[in-house]
Amino acid sequence: MSLASNIAAPIRPRPLVAVLGAGRARRFGADKLSQPCAGKPLGRWALDAALDLGEPLLWVAGATVPDFIAGDCAVVQNLQAEAGMGTSVALAAQIAAERGADALLVLLADMPLVTGALLARLIAVGAPVACRHHDGRPGVPALLPAASFAALQALTGDRGAGPILRALPGQTLLAGLTLLDCAPIELLDVDSPADLAIARAALNHQA
Repeated sequence: MSLASNIAAPIRPRPLVAVLGAGRARRFGADKLSQPCAGKPLGRWALDAALDLGEPLLWVAGATVPDFIAGDCAVVQNLQAEAGMGTSVALAAQIAAERGADALLVLLADMPLVTGALLARLIAVGAPVACRHHDGRPGVPALLPAASFAALQALTGDRGAGPILRALPGQTLLAGLTLLDCAPIELLDVDSPADLAIARAALNHQA
């Protein structure tokens, strides 16, 4: 028997998938992520899409952890969530670095039409890659390389994840960034009851 057969193959670093769910939902005016949406809570759609990947998964919560998570993934509470989404991205990047992840896949908990298939396409392309939004600019979901973790950990403020991606300092992330074309409805971000009604209709149509 060859000695080589007794040598374990090196463990491939894996991306950390982070679902950002610590927002304050001020524009919505209620516990947005727990609102009914086509048969399950709004935030559960993003969680299920992330679970479909089978990759290490982290939910970044705010002051409370939604009941619908039900122990299905690791949860970290962002104690600085009131300072804005930048702090959630920073926290996810810190944990990705501590775990030795080779990339960080960021998605928002209030994007119910993002599917596991779309997330798998991002991973297949490889970091850095982001979804192309309707204005042609990069945004989330996005797969960010380990080389960007230090810059991500320094983020603060109340900027959306898309602007955060575009504002990263230096060229480490943006050089060679691939933009993935998506159907506009896939990237619907539920910020209002009207958005929620659109999401419900689209998901019910797909069923």
